[in-house]
Amino acid sequence: MKIIDLYVIKKYLGTLIFMLMLLSVIVLVVDVQSKTPRIESNGFTVGYFLLNFYPFWILNLILTFMSILIFITVIFFTSRMANNTEIVAIISSGASFHRFARPYLITSLLIACFTLALNHFILPWSNIKKNVLEPYTYNSLNREKLLGNITIASNLNPSEYIFVNSYNKKENRGSGYMYQRFDKNKKLIYQITAMDIQWEPKKKHFIVNNFSERTVRKDDTELLANGASKIQDFKMPPSELFPDVLVAQNKTTPELIEMIKREKMKGNSNVTSFYNELYQRTSMPFSIIILTFLGLSLSSQKKRGGLGLNLALGIALAFLFVFSFQVLNVVSENKTLPPLLAMWLPNIVFAPIAAYLYIKRANQ
Repeated sequence: MKIIDLYVIKKYLGTLIFMLMLLSVIVLVVDVQSKTPRIESNGFTVGYFLLNFYPFWILNLILTFMSILIFITVIFFTSRMANNTEIVAIISSGASFHRFARPYLITSLLIACFTLALNHFILPWSNIKKNVLEPYTYNSLNREKLLGNITIASNLNPSEYIFVNSYNKKENRGSGYMYQRFDKNKKLIYQITAMDIQWEPKKKHFIVNNFSERTVRKDDTELLANGASKIQDFKMPPSELFPDVLVAQNKTTPELIEMIKREKMKGNSNVTSFYNELYQRTSMPFSIIILTFLGLSLSSQKKRGGLGLNLALGIALAFLFVFSFQVLNVVSENKTLPPLLAMWLPNIVFAPIAAYLYIKRANQ
């Protein structure tokens, strides 16, 4: 059986690599053609994006749709083995179906563990590279949301607040700045306003210009001051102080957990998208094992319609699986479901189905 195990593992990995290469080439060609006008209109060349954006974008895409690729891979090569009566021959030789499924389990576990490590530690590094250029592939409206001027009203913690009337995330500077600090009784004890605020990347702090200060003493008297410039050090960069929808993708899991803690400490209740990112990093790799056995159960018997029918069924189920993740992501952000349940619900639904079909197939 060791020879058969190696044969199945070789089929599994060989077909998966072929699928990865095919998907990468097709998606790359289609995406480059559709986004070339936007890339060039922003002053970049397609060649620059091919070197500095698309390798990282493809890695993100592959890991996002790894479950689909695994499912289709298993159905494809298992259906071919079934049509060639290889599975019948293996089981007729005295091996049980459970024994035949062992290389599927081993391979899916290895891929799941590898994907888990990539999701938690390597993909965030890749996303940092990707997200620098990704806004330039968006239409003007969505690009403006990430790189244009926005109004900021944020809290550092329950007693400290920052307001910026117009802040440009691309240049990390803004106008109409105000910082307020309150005591435990919600009484204002300090306020500073300034004409503008700018991030100093080398010194890692903000500078405000043309500022006015107001300090309220314990006896309720006020101390007023003003000046040309003043340092504002919040102990964090602008990307963390004013996080956008992409910032969670850039954090390794330990960093993401710390960011969630920091946002909750600041009193920010809108951390659902961060939790979704955190839980999805684990639930998606786990689905590789579920879909491997679902694909094995559906395609290990020779059927009328053969490979074509199995592939059609597999593609439909795989897209349903991944689409459910996207829908549940939106449902979770609307706070209809807790993030942990939302990101694991497809696995919770598909795991019993895969187990039932596998047991049914094994007992035939």
